[in-house]
Amino acid sequence: MTTIRIIGPGRAGLSLKAALEQTEAEVLPVLARGEDLTRAAYGTDFLLIATQDREVAAAAAAVHPVESTVVLHVSGSLGLDVLSGHPRRASMHPLVTLPDPLIGAGRLGAGVWFAVDGDPAVRDLVALLDGHAFTVPEKARVAYHAAASVAANHFVALLGEVERVAAQAGVPFEAFLPLVAGALDDVSRLGPAGALTGPVARGDEAVVQAHRASIDPQELPGYDAGVALARKLVAVRDATRAGAAAWR
Repeated sequence: MTTIRIIGPGRAGLSLKAALEQTEAEVLPVLARGEDLTRAAYGTDFLLIATQDREVAAAAAAVHPVESTVVLHVSGSLGLDVLSGHPRRASMHPLVTLPDPLIGAGRLGAGVWFAVDGDPAVRDLVALLDGHAFTVPEKARVAYHAAASVAANHFVALLGEVERVAAQAGVPFEAFLPLVAGALDDVSRLGPAGALTGPVARGDEAVVQAHRASIDPQELPGYDAGVALARKLVAVRDATRAGAAAWR
């Protein structure tokens, strides 16, 4: 039986604990800040460090190395250097939001993707959760994490702007959620460039300018940034269509 110990009783650590407890693995008690971590790697196959990024190196340094134990962190941006001193090192970042342990555990056990690097045994841990692993080498970690931040954090921030502009029009935010879900489904089916609709996609600059004139000026930076990103997708779409036409 695979044995796992986790350092860090935050949202990530407790989500992983709850998800792994639904597998055939044995999950040892979670260790928290202030506890003696010296022997944390003893008697376990995997030691997961699920602390905040700035605390990973210190937590790893406090653990006495064990030759057979895979020590790994779940940070998206950190490399393996923060685990120096441990003979078997890895990283395993779940590409999913973990707002609380209950929701997080459900998502982690639903076949999500994990960015991994280091010791090949980390893929066995992903397999325990019925997940999918893809490798992100150390030099690409920060760019990968930036993409993840755009996908989750910036997306949520953008919906905050939707909520504010909708309130200006007297429309409930909830009315827009099916539109958001449909657009996301279109992206999954067609890709971003193929899924783009609206005034920028059809080249209707009059509507874009009407939007700019109608919304609160404080919202213009966000709106203009979205228009600029939409123009990039239009360029990709048009280039793809031109390339396809050239082969006819």
